[in-house]
Amino acid sequence: MVKMRAWLTPGQALPNDEQIMGWLDELRDQLAKAATKRGLTRRQFAATLVLLVVKDGQLLSLQVGDSALVGRRAGIWEAICWPENGEFASSTFFVTDDPEVRLRTARLPLEHDAFALFSDGIENLALEHATVQPHARFFEPMIRPVDQSPESGRLTKLSLALGQYLDSPPVCDRTDDDKTLVLLSGV
Repeated sequence: MVKMRAWLTPGQALPNDEQIMGWLDELRDQLAKAATKRGLTRRQFAATLVLLVVKDGQLLSLQVGDSALVGRRAGIWEAICWPENGEFASSTFFVTDDPEVRLRTARLPLEHDAFALFSDGIENLALEHATVQPHARFFEPMIRPVDQSPESGRLTKLSLALGQYLDSPPVCDRTDDDKTLVLLSGV
């Protein structure tokens, strides 16, 4: 994914869908090599993807599978990438799927001041499927300490507290899947 990092340098425009698919093909090739080296198949390295890039007043999101991305604009949480499930219960799409990745992208002007990227283990806590909306009552208490932090970058103490919360019995009782949550604030 070295090539993906290259367009983050000053002067580079955000990549087009063809470039992104090329980078994902490269990633898939690297996963195939790693799998072969271990006597496994690429499918055994199955993973979903959610990626957010903010650059030059633009937002680019990439999504494969049932991960999700929400953003806060003018105080309202809205879905940018909604989880995509497969045909059957508990199925989804993966970067390793053949013959090609089922990639969804969104390109928007940057009007959001906070974001949350998360895996499917958070989905039932964070999303209202009937209305296709994020639960503000889930995200607001989560993002408030990030908004108020005088520090920037990785906030170690807040990350540890978030990890403890995600591993707590009330959360684990509601999901048995992976629970990854990344919070970003530009406030």
